[in-house]
Amino acid sequence: MNAPKKKTILDIFEAKNPKNNNKPYHLSMLTAYDATSARICERAGIDMILVGDSLAMTIQGHADTNDVSIDEMIYHTKIVVKNAPQTFIIADMPFLSYEISVQEALRNAGRLFKETGVRAVKLEGGRSIIPQVQALTEVGIPVMGHLGLTPQRSATLGGFKAQAKTSTAALELLSDAKKLEAAGCFALVLEAIPAPIAKFVSESIKIPTIGIGAGNSCDGQVLVFHDMLGFSDFTPRFVKKYADMGTLAQNAIEAYMNDVRNLNFPQEEHTFKIDEKELQDFLGKAKHD
Repeated sequence: MNAPKKKTILDIFEAKNPKNNNKPYHLSMLTAYDATSARICERAGIDMILVGDSLAMTIQGHADTNDVSIDEMIYHTKIVVKNAPQTFIIADMPFLSYEISVQEALRNAGRLFKETGVRAVKLEGGRSIIPQVQALTEVGIPVMGHLGLTPQRSATLGGFKAQAKTSTAALELLSDAKKLEAAGCFALVLEAIPAPIAKFVSESIKIPTIGIGAGNSCDGQVLVFHDMLGFSDFTPRFVKKYADMGTLAQNAIEAYMNDVRNLNFPQEEHTFKIDEKELQDFLGKAKHD
């Protein structure tokens, strides 16, 4: 049986711009941060994996995404790339790893790209990061953009709140989307914006849009692995919980604790045997030591 073909940036772009009169294809993306989640996503056939800076919250327990470092992103991205080799993988550029200057963006994105084998990076922001997007794409590092609710800027946004809810803000977002496309982004995440605005933006640009809390008119959707499986303590409004693995895991742990306390685990099938002759020889000799 032939191994599945490794997805490339062309597969992502052609989902929205199909050849040979094929129908557009809606893309699916999930976050993954470790070997287990990466393998599960690839076995399920997910189109894209995002090694998100959301690991600061889901894995490290921080209040927002800003505390994760470039070294930590490289560490987690290496693991995901190794364990989902056929999936198109994007890594987030963490807070202050690209905003300071074009040179900093090139240096840090270069590290992510070369040290992990990831095939694209994601940057949050609009017109202010156009020089960085242009510089990265010019040296051959594909860039995914991110507009709307940009978690790295949650402090200036007043928290994790929906964006583009006024005509002025929506027009600015549309303008930024077009600028990011022109700068070379191959795709664009739209987070927490009104569905009609996301629809208009998606129809106004040729690159795929990936929605999260932006309605179903985007060209694809992304969710956080831990949110959609019920591992998170807080579930955003726009998340559909496809399983409650957190409760299942807690119930399993409680059952394990009860079995241990009541001597119901381990039982014979969970233990290893020794030949009776060897056991008696051991006991006879051990008693005289």
